Amino acid sequence: MASNDAGAVLRGGAQFASDNNAGMCPEALAAMIEANAAGHALGYGGDPWTERACDAIRTLLEAPEAEVFLVYNGTAANALALAQLCRSYSAVIAHAFSHIEWDEAGAVGFFSGGATIMGADTPSGKLTPEAVTRLAGKFGRGFHHVKPAVVSLAQSTELGTVYTLAELTAISATAHRLGLKVHMDGARFANAVAALGCSPADMCWRAGVDVLSLGGVKNGLGIGEALVFFDKSDARELEWRAKQAGQLNSKMRLMAAPWIGIIDSGAWLRNAQHANAMARRLGEGLTRIAGLRLLHPVAANAVFADIPVAVQARLRAKGWAFYTFLGETGCRLMCAWDTPASIVEEFLSDAKGA
Repeated sequence: MASNDAGAVLRGGAQFASDNNAGMCPEALAAMIEANAAGHALGYGGDPWTERACDAIRTLLEAPEAEVFLVYNGTAANALALAQLCRSYSAVIAHAFSHIEWDEAGAVGFFSGGATIMGADTPSGKLTPEAVTRLAGKFGRGFHHVKPAVVSLAQSTELGTVYTLAELTAISATAHRLGLKVHMDGARFANAVAALGCSPADMCWRAGVDVLSLGGVKNGLGIGEALVFFDKSDARELEWRAKQAGQLNSKMRLMAAPWIGIIDSGAWLRNAQHANAMARRLGEGLTRIAGLRLLHPVAANAVFADIPVAVQARLRAKGWAFYTFLGETGCRLMCAWDTPASIVEEFLSDAKGA
């Protein structure tokens, strides 16, 4: 899918290769420093910061009864969630271009003991109820084939698009009618919330999502994602699974405190709004340059543009970093919580010159 062709010499402090490249936002860093300065505390999540962070996530999602687990990264969050909902002979219905299919090194199968992914090649990186129904009924020979158990969708998607609330609700309703659970890969959940202008709850459990992998790193944290089960019965004995997978942080408070910092301060949403705004600015600028075009409308913090190979080379020679995702000319440019407008304008100037 993506080629690792980011320039070796990075230009300035901000780049468009990934929103993972940004550092911690001030609110997250300050909260971690404060927790660290408090001295000794119980390990493995037995500290007050972990409790407060989990409660802050429940409050954010308006889900007071949800089970919340903090893990190191998004791959672990997705794989643990799906392993919890699957058996070794299960199948996960996802988009053919999904992160769990292309970018997680078979983690779903490894963590679940063999579960497979059934990919739907539908437009704009979005699943549809029709695609879910078709894949769920693809095999008709019973135990001779894998058994679909979960629908996994990403919000925002790997192509930077965003499901509407109506689309999410329709897919969830279809999945539940077919006896399937619904998992949301929310690595950029905050960006999608900012794009839709809705409440976080409307975009997850109210839309029928059973389990959410809630992203934090791409939104200003330094480490750690949250795994949220809206039905506690789905999370039964997950503590053992997380421990076995090496996802139980012995100094959990240092991973938990930044969540408190970004949620309580409102930075969780502000960071996403800023990243989205910079992506819109970048996308609008690219449309004004002859020879360049957008491949998808800019919905969240990703810009997908068709950039000729020669132009890519000239931009990288100037130190710009971005990935070629789709063929030879389909490029992805990501904006982060700290992407400055000046860097966007500088890139657009160089792109026009190239």
